[in-house]
Amino acid sequence: MAFFTAPKSGTADAYSSQAASLSLLPQDRNHPEAQPTKAVKANFITPRDPVIETANGGRLPAVPLDEAEKLNRFKEEAEHAGSRGGESIIRQDTTQLAAAQETDDGASIGDQSSGQSVKPGAPLRAAIPAPRTHPLFPQLPLYGPPTLLRDLQSRAFQTSSAILSLAFLGTIVLGSLFTSIPILLKHVYLRLTCRNPDQRRPFHEEEKRRQKARNDSSSIWKRKRRRYQVNPRSGTDLEDEDCPEEEFEPTAGGKDPLICDVGYYARRVGLDVEEFNVQTEDGFIITLWHVYNPKDYTAVSPSGRAQDEPIVFPKDYLADSSATLCQQQPPGKQKYPVLLVHGLLQSAGAYCTNDDDSLAFYLAKSGYDVWLGNNRCGFQPRHQMLSYNDPRMWNWNIRQMGVMDLPALISRVLSETGFSKLGLVCHSQGTTETFVALAKEQRPELGDKISVFCALAPAVYAGPLIGKMYFKFMRIISPGMFRIMFGVHAFIPFMMLMHRWLPGSFYGALGYRVFSFLFNWSDARWDRGLRDRMFQFAPVYVSAESMRWWLGRECFASQKCILATREEGRREEEEDEEDEAGLEEYFNHGKAHPSEEHEERSASQQWKGRKAWYDEHVPPLALWVAGSDELVDGRRLLRRFERGREPHVKVVHAKIIEEYEHLDVIWAMDMIEKVGREVKQVLWKTTPPEAKEFCRVPEGCESIDSGIESGLESLEAS
Repeated sequence: MAFFTAPKSGTADAYSSQAASLSLLPQDRNHPEAQPTKAVKANFITPRDPVIETANGGRLPAVPLDEAEKLNRFKEEAEHAGSRGGESIIRQDTTQLAAAQETDDGASIGDQSSGQSVKPGAPLRAAIPAPRTHPLFPQLPLYGPPTLLRDLQSRAFQTSSAILSLAFLGTIVLGSLFTSIPILLKHVYLRLTCRNPDQRRPFHEEEKRRQKARNDSSSIWKRKRRRYQVNPRSGTDLEDEDCPEEEFEPTAGGKDPLICDVGYYARRVGLDVEEFNVQTEDGFIITLWHVYNPKDYTAVSPSGRAQDEPIVFPKDYLADSSATLCQQQPPGKQKYPVLLVHGLLQSAGAYCTNDDDSLAFYLAKSGYDVWLGNNRCGFQPRHQMLSYNDPRMWNWNIRQMGVMDLPALISRVLSETGFSKLGLVCHSQGTTETFVALAKEQRPELGDKISVFCALAPAVYAGPLIGKMYFKFMRIISPGMFRIMFGVHAFIPFMMLMHRWLPGSFYGALGYRVFSFLFNWSDARWDRGLRDRMFQFAPVYVSAESMRWWLGRECFASQKCILATREEGRREEEEDEEDEAGLEEYFNHGKAHPSEEHEERSASQQWKGRKAWYDEHVPPLALWVAGSDELVDGRRLLRRFERGREPHVKVVHAKIIEEYEHLDVIWAMDMIEKVGREVKQVLWKTTPPEAKEFCRVPEGCESIDSGIESGLESLEAS
């Protein structure tokens, strides 16, 4: 029988002090509501991602590992003070945690050598852990409960960043306008010489045809509305002899008002959208959109779409998986779920801007159950406990998106549909957070919930664009200067004010010019008549910490990769050159016997596989690489797979589209032909056999054989 031993006052005081430093509110008598928000313990989502749990069950975002470990250690010591067995448990837990914090090269993540402070009372510039605690994912700053000093410092950062970031944005806007002058002059010259500059666009005739179709559709919609106004009680007055009843009947139309509303653009093509709120394990409320056909689906009630508990993949609904909800409908009626995740500074609305040629609407009409996932903050920053002005609200980067947001989205989709797996389609940053989450040091078990991961313009290796002057500027300034310029809250929030204040057409044109200047994009392959609509869903709120991960001196911009350091990348290139030289020696001079060559290559691949990012949980991959993409280098990722560095990765489809740029994989006019149809087929080919028993076959997939085959051997280039 175990007896409780009263904790020593010193141990209890240490735990109370540590808990107070990690709580939502200061733990003193002047805050009557503070006690329920006191930090209780740290939950480790992964060995490197602690989340603070408060007394009222709330969640607070990640804190430095050593601070979370101290909280749990002091809690254990307070509960087991005087117990030798408890002390051994504490030592064992601490040893295991320290082992989990070791990096691949043996350096401890918790090692701090910069002299910077992690104490909540320290100045915010000094409250930054050592940037080299991990070369790819440095520890996040520690912001304690609000105090007068911290609030003053936070306001100071907001003031300085409002001025300096606005100046930076103004410089970018002026630069984009200045570089547009030669294009404008050339356009005017062609007009003056009686030539149409648009005739040089690759899809000029198709653009005219689609514009005419939109005009005709708008005219039909106006006639229907006039008839309805004449006799609103007559259902037949909504019908039109020019528009017979179809499976997908539009319920919105007319002139495009250029609004940020995914549901509106879905209704224009006969679909609709319902919005779910999803709570991540660190307390953020993120948005999940469900695209559906109103003729065969009834929207969930508002209460059913509210956020649930911050728990992913609960055992109660995973036990029976697809054998539960799927069996409630006759075979062939259920639709296989597909989750689409957006890129940097975008929302999932980017998949819904091209009418029927939008990837989301195309997959939905083909027979998939389409869900659109949005990352934290988005258009409306929300957290279970934190407010907009709290710097902890913005204390996250790509790691938290992958480890927290993506599992929460996948878990909610599987919970709503009853399937055990889903198909995942990501673009740009969406591929980054997925590749990060699936890594064996992060959350590899997530791969067991994904039937196939379709990566569009995969952002794993940096392209040459990262060397542009303004990107170099953000890379050379210190972390402290970065925070002075861009703050510790949202990254250039003035962009969101412009989004709300400016007319849609003006904002769309300006947004295109600015992003084209920044990322060297062109609209040559887009439907120019829809270009303004495309930029209604960007930008969104992102944290300054996240942009520092992308562009600052420590992480992606410096390492040129999301999961390997620059030194590791250099060694990979040297090994590739040696392999190519060896092959050349063999074919040109016969230096090695074929059997010896095979043995050497197998041994080389085994050696390379020791540094693999992924383990046996990784799902099948399909990749569509934009050949003219200067922002990221997709070819290098394909080479990594081809050279055997990822022995557990099964690439079921790989395609390089030479003429495509970064956004063409979702916005090009021929995207359906070159990307969409293949995505649809790959999704169905990799659908689990037990799910196919209940699901309808997507249109165009009737003759597709089941099974997973490697796609690297027959790499397709377009």
